Amino acid sequence: MVKTILVIEDEAQTREIFLRCLKFEKFEGIGAENGSTGVRLAERHRPDLVVCDIMMPDMDGYEVLSFLRKNDATASIPFIFLTAKVAMTDLRQGMTLGADDYLTKPCTVEDFLDAIASRLKRQEDLKRGLQESHHQAQDVVTTPETIFPDCPRLTAVFDFIEAHYQQSINLTDVAQSVGYSPAYLTNLSQSHTGRTVKAWIIERRMAAARQLLANTVNSIKQIADSIGYADAGYFTRQFRKLHGVTPQAWRNQLNP
Repeated sequence: MVKTILVIEDEAQTREIFLRCLKFEKFEGIGAENGSTGVRLAERHRPDLVVCDIMMPDMDGYEVLSFLRKNDATASIPFIFLTAKVAMTDLRQGMTLGADDYLTKPCTVEDFLDAIASRLKRQEDLKRGLQESHHQAQDVVTTPETIFPDCPRLTAVFDFIEAHYQQSINLTDVAQSVGYSPAYLTNLSQSHTGRTVKAWIIERRMAAARQLLANTVNSIKQIADSIGYADAGYFTRQFRKLHGVTPQAWRNQLNP
């Protein structure tokens, strides 16, 4: 299937060069001369990826990204900034809004195409991995309560945790699965939910633990093993920290 790439760039010559390169590489390229036009085209065409300049006269790149991330129809589209600005404050601002990558101007055609190919491959790998994990997850007997917030920017993160929380996963594993650096993902999770990725992994495991404590006669060690804890003592300490009582005491309260 031909991938559609939206290029939002107010410099006509640069925009046309990128569009010609995309056509040569068998992509469907769409060009927008300013941010407001780019937003309209993104809503209309739902491209597979957006490349957007930051410094534009009518609507800058940050405003474009913010608008797209707030719209459910465009929130998950990979977004690459094209910028001559590389100050840490600029990177942090884009990171907080949900940018996936940066390209520094002037960039070569090879850099442009490599960044697009790399981001699209990450998306495909993620989709494939989540599909495989979903099939594996069908064998899980219990279905704990939903604990993840509705946050389009972190849907892939929560999907990965959902599919792998029974394994010994950590921040690095989650970050790698969605194509982000651990630092970027930490910032993203904190800015959108106020909690770390580690905290969400623990919360998901605790939800499963509550289901198993309530609905099975499995031992504490068996429950710990089944939700990703090799050390039952560590599981017990984390459970008590969140619930104020040990797992066994919590179970006893349900069946006095």
